[in-house]
Amino acid sequence: MSPQPLVKPHWQTTLADYITALAWTADGSCLATCSAAGEVVIYSVRNGQPMVLQEPQGLSADALGFSANGQFLAAGKQDGTVTIWPINQQISDPITELKNPRVWVDRLAWNPRYPELAFNLGRYVQVWDAVAQTVVMTLDFEASSVLDLAWHPTGEYLSVAGNQSVKTWSRQNGYDDPEIRETGGASGAIAWSADGQYLASGNNDRTLLVWDWANPYPWQMQGFPGKVRQLVWSMPETQTGAPLLASSSAESVVIWAKAESEAQGWNSNVLDLHSAPVTAVAFQPQSMMLASAAEDGWVCLWQEATQAVQILEGAPDGFSALAWSPQGKYLAAGGRSGEVLVWAQTTTGRGFGG
Repeated sequence: MSPQPLVKPHWQTTLADYITALAWTADGSCLATCSAAGEVVIYSVRNGQPMVLQEPQGLSADALGFSANGQFLAAGKQDGTVTIWPINQQISDPITELKNPRVWVDRLAWNPRYPELAFNLGRYVQVWDAVAQTVVMTLDFEASSVLDLAWHPTGEYLSVAGNQSVKTWSRQNGYDDPEIRETGGASGAIAWSADGQYLASGNNDRTLLVWDWANPYPWQMQGFPGKVRQLVWSMPETQTGAPLLASSSAESVVIWAKAESEAQGWNSNVLDLHSAPVTAVAFQPQSMMLASAAEDGWVCLWQEATQAVQILEGAPDGFSALAWSPQGKYLAAGGRSGEVLVWAQTTTGRGFGG
């Protein structure tokens, strides 16, 4: 472990139930949280001052995200409602409440370039234009319920995961047939690399697939102890070669680095400090520092995604969510008993972030 802490406690608070999601504004000034009790709260990162957008309702709010332009916050809920709030100096009532009975909205993602929100509705994905206040695309996955979704970094493609495949639609031609990448089993987690070159799929059959954008044939990684549940790509300030990919399965985090030879595929390194299932992994922006959170009540910081340098605590019943601020100066974590904790980068930690 590092003799000097890289992050230090900044503030903490507690909501009524399990923290289901965290989201930062683009400038890192505010943190949004939601809980299994249905709460949606925005906090000032400076002092933890809360602004309650939604009180506990008894039905879970499970997905949360700020639009790329910072003008909107969206939350997806157990009762099928998608609520969108305008974000300004005086946050008012929601501008949109999309009600979708008999479905559970637990996946949503804002387009990285346009004010368009994609969210799951059973086996469909709907894309909503927050400015025009209208549906611009409805995509039918057909084979199963939608299990995950992710925009390509250009904002021009939307990938959707489910049983047997990952399907990618063009934003400009949503009525055209999607590009289909077969997975064999169900794909429960997908992630595009920041450069848009690689698409990863974590699968329920204990495999991980990675496609190069230009190649329909994936690399396959296997030998995981269980389903591959979380995926995150590194976002180094300067990148030579492929980024790192972190995956979690059961109590393990596995780091994947692309070999120089195409034939050799990807090399793995197992990070096995956790003693209970890993619930979230996150790379610090402009850095190779990885944070991992687990049900054992630990958040571990891994220097260069290889060596544990600090262990954070504060959620005795375990952690459920994790998110770095976009500038990498703050790390937020949510607990299974409603804890919300924020750590700030220390002076000694400035070498690993922006």
